[in-house]
Amino acid sequence: MEKRRQIAFAGVSAAMVMLTAACGSNDTSAGSANVQPVGGSSQTASAGASASAGAGAAAAGAGATGGYGSDTGAAAGSGEAGGSKTGAAKELAVKSDAKLGKFVSDSAGMTLYRFDEDTPKPAKSNCNDACATKWPPVPADDATAGAGIDSKKLGKVKRSDGSEQLTLEGWPVYRYAGDTKAGDTKGQGVGGTWNALAPDGKPAGKKAGGGALELMVNNNADLGKIMVNGEGMTVYRFDKDSAWPMKTACVDAACLDKWKPVKAIDTTKVSGVDASKVTSFTRPDGTKQAAFDCWLLYTFAGDKKPGDTNGQGVKGTWFALDDKGKKVTQ
Repeated sequence: MEKRRQIAFAGVSAAMVMLTAACGSNDTSAGSANVQPVGGSSQTASAGASASAGAGAAAAGAGATGGYGSDTGAAAGSGEAGGSKTGAAKELAVKSDAKLGKFVSDSAGMTLYRFDEDTPKPAKSNCNDACATKWPPVPADDATAGAGIDSKKLGKVKRSDGSEQLTLEGWPVYRYAGDTKAGDTKGQGVGGTWNALAPDGKPAGKKAGGGALELMVNNNADLGKIMVNGEGMTVYRFDKDSAWPMKTACVDAACLDKWKPVKAIDTTKVSGVDASKVTSFTRPDGTKQAAFDCWLLYTFAGDKKPGDTNGQGVKGTWFALDDKGKKVTQ
């Protein structure tokens, strides 16, 4: 019986190695098969669908502790700490940190944050009840822009309880209950969805490799959680591509004029997604294209501003991706 178990385990391990090799680890430029247009094999498509479903299920399990409740910081829920947490922000200020770069604080020096699961256009807060205790919303009243902050970017949004919350570039603004003194940034990166707020409304923070985020998640009013690039533009996958092995079917000028391959992504510069699933692919012209869970990523020329999803469902083959890498079909 023990021998049978060993043989079965060896078979599963071999299968996993084969699947991983088919997709590629960090770069799939080794073989010429990786740069050929896809042939459209139904067997390959079936394997890709099964692999994506399995990977998506694993990602869902890994992300079950995400959101506002997965932090390990001290004083969670201690909303009275820091003095000004439940008061108005007064004059906002821009601070600088070696790891975070520039970020926004209130007049008392408390770091201000944004939540990836909120939406900026239209502005909406998705942090309520227990979440709002841990992440106190900053009231919209009496908040002014200090040096380095464009007053035109400030606004307000009505919360579910009827109160008005401050927004910056459309993003609802919060403090963190775990920050107990001016300059604390304990809320940075909590749950993979909370980040200090940069003066332009984007997530602050230089990752291990330095620089701004290149792939993150936004909560779209129509599609839910979707992946976007560093500029907030929706990224898509093409059903005619192949994930196992990775191949591209978007190679002619007509396709590439509309669908721009996303450049290879530094895995230290992602937020809200599983960085281990971010890979790269060498296209026929030699350039590197980003992929997530083995599916190549593109932006759509028809999207003119962050939040646009004009490429969703085009010709029944182009789809946005959710935070687990599955295509959004709604």
